[in-house]
Amino acid sequence: MNPVLKLLLEGGCLTSAQMAQVSGLPEAEVNQHLEQLKKDKIFLGWRPVLDLSNEAAAASTVHAVIEVKITPERGGGFNRLAERIARFDEVESCYLMSGGYDLLVFVKGPSLQKVAGFVSERLSSIEGVLSTSTHFMLRCYKDQGFLLGTGEAPSTRLNVAP
Repeated sequence: MNPVLKLLLEGGCLTSAQMAQVSGLPEAEVNQHLEQLKKDKIFLGWRPVLDLSNEAAAASTVHAVIEVKITPERGGGFNRLAERIARFDEVESCYLMSGGYDLLVFVKGPSLQKVAGFVSERLSSIEGVLSTSTHFMLRCYKDQGFLLGTGEAPSTRLNVAP
């Protein structure tokens, strides 16, 4: 795997010196801002946006979206069960939703079988989980506001104007 891509996947980020250079602030002030953002739980970590469709190692990861219906608990509503589900390593994101289901859970795993096993053996078996509906992601066209390559060669036809 490309070593720079590996660094990005492992959470590589700008150093405080690099941020100071870009922002025009002293490095000490950048560090103070970072520490305050961490303390306030605003800055939780770095997350690059990568188009991994052509990277064999990353392409072997399976992503799924799971609609989960749960029974709210007296005195706690959906929170305790949602927080329990969010703690699983396979879970990337977990949202309380309005509409036909209660939680929208994004998961990843090394294969379809592993994700399906997680849903059937661990998620569905939790007391309070009424039902799940799993949707496997086949292709990503846009992520966090960034359009990802379509993989198609650009057209060689000339544009036609009226």
